[in-house]
Amino acid sequence: MDQLTAGAIKTIMTGGEVLNPIVQILGSKIIPGHGVERYRLLISDGVHLNSFAMLATQLTPMLTRGELVDYTIIKITNHVITVVKNAEKGDKRVMVVLGVEVIMHGAEVGHKIGDPTNFTDAMQNAEPSPPSTPARPPAPTSSHQNGNVTRRSIDNTHLNTPSASGKTHPIMSLSPYQNSWVIKARVMSKSNIRTWSNAKGEGKLFSVDLVDESGEIRATGFRDAVDRFYELLQENKVYLISRCQLKMANKKFSTLKNDYEMTFGDDTRIVPCEEDDSSIPTIQYNFVKLDSLQDAQAGQMLDFVGVCKSAGDIINLTSKTTNRELKKRDLSIVDQTQAAVTLTLWGSQAEEFNADGNPIIAVKGGKVNEFNGGKSVGLVGGSVFNINPDIPEAHRLRGWYDGLSADTKFTSISASIEGGSSGKWCTLAEAIEEKLGYGDKPDYFSTYVNVMHVKTEKCVYKACPTPDCNKKVIDQNTGQYRCEKCNKEFDSYKFRMMLSMNVGDFSGNQWVTLFHDAAEDMLGVSGDEVGRWQENESPEFGEVFKKVTLRPYNMKLRAKVENYGDESRLKMTVMNAKVPDFKDRCRRLITEIRQLSGISA
Repeated sequence: MDQLTAGAIKTIMTGGEVLNPIVQILGSKIIPGHGVERYRLLISDGVHLNSFAMLATQLTPMLTRGELVDYTIIKITNHVITVVKNAEKGDKRVMVVLGVEVIMHGAEVGHKIGDPTNFTDAMQNAEPSPPSTPARPPAPTSSHQNGNVTRRSIDNTHLNTPSASGKTHPIMSLSPYQNSWVIKARVMSKSNIRTWSNAKGEGKLFSVDLVDESGEIRATGFRDAVDRFYELLQENKVYLISRCQLKMANKKFSTLKNDYEMTFGDDTRIVPCEEDDSSIPTIQYNFVKLDSLQDAQAGQMLDFVGVCKSAGDIINLTSKTTNRELKKRDLSIVDQTQAAVTLTLWGSQAEEFNADGNPIIAVKGGKVNEFNGGKSVGLVGGSVFNINPDIPEAHRLRGWYDGLSADTKFTSISASIEGGSSGKWCTLAEAIEEKLGYGDKPDYFSTYVNVMHVKTEKCVYKACPTPDCNKKVIDQNTGQYRCEKCNKEFDSYKFRMMLSMNVGDFSGNQWVTLFHDAAEDMLGVSGDEVGRWQENESPEFGEVFKKVTLRPYNMKLRAKVENYGDESRLKMTVMNAKVPDFKDRCRRLITEIRQLSGISA
């Protein structure tokens, strides 16, 4: 027990202070919420147990990665204490853990240290006693620091007006059950003023996203609050804020990791901090890879970072509802997944954006849009649009993109596809059972399959050499090749591929067709190379198809019933085929198992 800070839990939970206490984790449990994954820990100082230690959301990855397993010894480098009021059961002190350092992993410790007893609510009213000074802890075999910033010991101080000398509360400790609190937070982003007019009247509003070292939260001001606070609140500035209303957050319009959001009221007090607090972060991103957007739901809010590969011209439009003139500009954003997505800018952002030098673009809170099967992203109120941000992800992207060759190909997930449903994952048997492709328009779905066999007999054909024509040419046996569509003869041709392959999963198998672009992407070679290998009977011709046979792929398929004479056949076409990300595959399977078993995430 010598390596733990004995008595630290009692001292902290009764209002005392302990600097960098060393404790042991004896358990963890997910906190049921509203979309934000949060955990509470069971910790021990060798004397007492505390089951009300809440892990800040930015530390959740440490737990999910297996760094904070049972029996792990940690140093709490930053924490705050908040009080949750309960009229029936009495007030409850909760420790919010903001920063930890792993001293020794639980796999090496292997047992509970000491014989700790539960720290009860009745003990909270006792006088704090100084903890014993721990002996030198065991030499760290695994050291991980996260959130190691200057510690602020914070209790539930009742402050009526924010002041620079008053104690503050962490954002993640706020709840509708607290009456008096003050936060010290930085403005991550501020929206434009928006207006509305309906049968109930007219009004205006704006919102800001706030962040401190514990987490983030959105605050919104309506009507008079716009006049009072819009000019006062500036991006990247730090403020003391109190007396706001808290309510459940609308996750449809926000990606912030908080169950609650704030509303400015008549009593709200906001005081600027004259000096910047370096312990408060600037902005918190939760980036996703661009290729994952093809599985995102329309209306979903997400964060991503990528390189602006190209920018279209500014387009002038007229709104059908307000008859106002709008300016729009589409950017093509790419990342290391070789995926490309369209990001739409409006108004002044569209006019002022400069694409020279292929800048890095970071977006927080972009909204996924879907049109005819293609996915794109737009900016809405509260979205953050940063150009060349000084973050590690941006620096890695710059190095990657600058090292690409000029002929690097990207797969667009924003391409408009004429059809019905899209983005759905299902097995081959489920696609048949649900009669996908039997409607007036084709249906699109994604599936996980293995390539069972590829027909190679007629996998390439000689096509018209003109760039805009892919029609099959007729060999005139005179050294000339005729294209009926162009009504011309040429002395050359180009090879194009059209593959027929059988794919299967545990539920069945299906013949599918790959046209030229999808075939080139899947095989990793050009159609001209495949055609030359076939003409010369080179061994490379057979090898290129062996490399994809009996291999798993994530495929996006187009299903449509087509008529051949008096017979109707279901035809499936591969829109794209990618080598699966097995981690993502496992996460998807776990989600499906939870849904089928009724287990909450």
